[in-house]
Amino acid sequence: MDRKTRSYVYAFLSRMFAKELDSEAVGDLKKSEDILDILGEESKKWFAENDEKEILEKANIDFSSLFLINAHPIESIIVDDKDEALVGLQNPVMQFYFNYGYDLHLDKTQIQTPDHIALEFAFMQNLVLQKEDKAAKEFLHLHLMQWAPPYLFSVSKEAKTPFYRELCEFAGEFLIADYDYLNRALKEEK
Repeated sequence: MDRKTRSYVYAFLSRMFAKELDSEAVGDLKKSEDILDILGEESKKWFAENDEKEILEKANIDFSSLFLINAHPIESIIVDDKDEALVGLQNPVMQFYFNYGYDLHLDKTQIQTPDHIALEFAFMQNLVLQKEDKAAKEFLHLHLMQWAPPYLFSVSKEAKTPFYRELCEFAGEFLIADYDYLNRALKEEK
């Protein structure tokens, strides 16, 4: 997979996990058969057979249930036994961001923790665009691979809509594939 495609996938995943769908996102997805093909047949069929209002209602109930009420997509909550989000410099993800000049402005987003999956995906997009493959592999190894694939595969089983079920499955599979890709690419460079 080329760098442009990888960065696009990370940007897409960041947006999809950052907040619930809105009319614009639903419209874009309905027009984007390529994305729906990648996610899966059930999602493609679901978007084709339902109107925007129904998709918004069901998807946003699913989003709220999956990511706001029952299973927060935040690394420190999943990894730490204390079940609390780490903020500021006590969060190891923040130090990684600072080391690579990634400046977070949490005051301009609804997301209040630096280790939210959407922000980690956005950081990966930045590393891909900056051609920081070693840093991307290290970040995947130390952070996303430690929690995101098992989290995503578990959450996919709880999803009520085909979109979030297939999105979570795709995201988990993509992370594993990208990590494998980076391992191979960096070995070939040596």
